[in-house]
Amino acid sequence: MIFETHAHYDDERFDPDRAGLLLSMKEKNIGHIINVGASMAESLESIRLSKEYPFIYASVGAHPDEIGILNDEWMEKMLSWCKDPKVVAVGEIGLDYYFDEDVTDKEAVKEKQIFWFKKQLEVAEKAHLPVLIHSRDAAEDTMNILTEYAEKVCPVTEENAVDRAEGIVSPGVIHCYSYSLEQAKIYLKQGWYFGIGGVLTFKKSKKLQEVVEYLPLSRILTETDSPYLCPEPFRGNRNDSTYIPYVIQKIAEIKGLSEAEVTEVTERNAMRLFSKVSLYEKKSN
Repeated sequence: MIFETHAHYDDERFDPDRAGLLLSMKEKNIGHIINVGASMAESLESIRLSKEYPFIYASVGAHPDEIGILNDEWMEKMLSWCKDPKVVAVGEIGLDYYFDEDVTDKEAVKEKQIFWFKKQLEVAEKAHLPVLIHSRDAAEDTMNILTEYAEKVCPVTEENAVDRAEGIVSPGVIHCYSYSLEQAKIYLKQGWYFGIGGVLTFKKSKKLQEVVEYLPLSRILTETDSPYLCPEPFRGNRNDSTYIPYVIQKIAEIKGLSEAEVTEVTERNAMRLFSKVSLYEKKSN
């Protein structure tokens, strides 16, 4: 079944029909969903949704636009949330340098984002959980930070070289990957997975299509970023996990594979990275 690795069903745009939509997922071949925290409040709501729906799991973290309230106490709370059996990742965390015109001291904002990005990476390291990385217009700083982090949490050694190459050992996933093929090659060597969603289907996504063509299928995860980034031919609509087949169809087309194979391998990839899902389901059964 399809594994949705990045959605925001706590978003108010799902208020009118959230329950009915989520209860329809199984019949639409959606087997697992990770609801992603983008703030402290949304992280708690993600955990709540994971308790209400057996197939939903949670990640906790603060998006770079939501770091204003963070302090050491919040970091301790986040670390405690990571102990919940249905919290499977830390994220989405990262950097976002796409600033509004009214932001005057951009360098100060960048420094603050970097500080709390690193703090949240420390939480993930302590909790032994993968991270979900958000990065927009911040390629160089993101690369520098993640290169150091990857070497710290899964260094290249003779013992883990094969596991790292196959994605068994990985620091996490670059959500909604949007950078160059050259950078993708570096992230691939470091052990990262790549979150691929509706943008792949856009007419002006040739750069991303080149990245997907290069990447081994074993390092690709399917996602939506719901309610955002609905794929063609529904671009502009509210997105949800039932649109992932359009992403799978495009991946299959680019790589010359069947949609069934793409679905199977990407599900296996997600189960490997988010290993707490399997542990929880074994205990539940």
